[in-house]
Amino acid sequence: MNRINRMFAERGERKLLSVYFCAGCPVAGNTGEVLKALQGRGVDMVEVGVPFSAPLADGPVIQHAASVSLKNGTTLNGILSELYEVRAEITVPVVIMCYLNVILRHGLERFFMRCVDCGVSGVIIPDLPLADYLASVKPLADKYGVSVIMMITPETDDERIRLIDNNTESFIYMVSCAGTTGARDSFDGSATEYFRHVESLGLKNPCMTGFGISNRQTLDSARQYSAGAIIGSRFVTLLNECGDAEKAADTLYQTLGL
Repeated sequence: MNRINRMFAERGERKLLSVYFCAGCPVAGNTGEVLKALQGRGVDMVEVGVPFSAPLADGPVIQHAASVSLKNGTTLNGILSELYEVRAEITVPVVIMCYLNVILRHGLERFFMRCVDCGVSGVIIPDLPLADYLASVKPLADKYGVSVIMMITPETDDERIRLIDNNTESFIYMVSCAGTTGARDSFDGSATEYFRHVESLGLKNPCMTGFGISNRQTLDSARQYSAGAIIGSRFVTLLNECGDAEKAADTLYQTLGL
């Protein structure tokens, strides 16, 4: 069983926490260090971001992190090599978040083969069209047992949500709002209404809520209507401020009141 699926199968009623960071920021070669720090702090799942020069789904914090990472010489190939080195020490599910063009340059099937070798359980491709996922990406992902996590937003209609749900084997990434990533102090009424609506659809897959989660209030709002929350920009900021991965992880938990 894929580690992501095992995580959901074993969680019971417990709400999950996934944390994102951009590999290679603030320093090159930090993938293993950050992974081990987050795992040690009790995070349920870790998303490793691959830097891209035009990250359209990302807000200023993660865009800046990607820019720093690229200047530090970070590549998909290098990240996969770092993951391979620490694979025996990592037990939490690892998800790679990467834009499609980077994966295609690497080679689609080669990418999934290496994910298996490196202990990667899932992939998020923010700019992957649903038609391309169904036609060419899903068959390879299924072949190698790697989950492809698809995103929905407040603008995604019910028919498309159900199509994604019927063609997903792990979880759905429920984006909290239209627009880019970034920390927010609270969610407005329209976001809560959206969370409730998705919950009412009775999907077969659990949802994890991401974008805008930065404090206890937004964490509780996100987890009330889903299986858990995904935090990115807030941790990326803390990693830059603290410099040390363990200190950043500790500070994140303090910020969230966990």
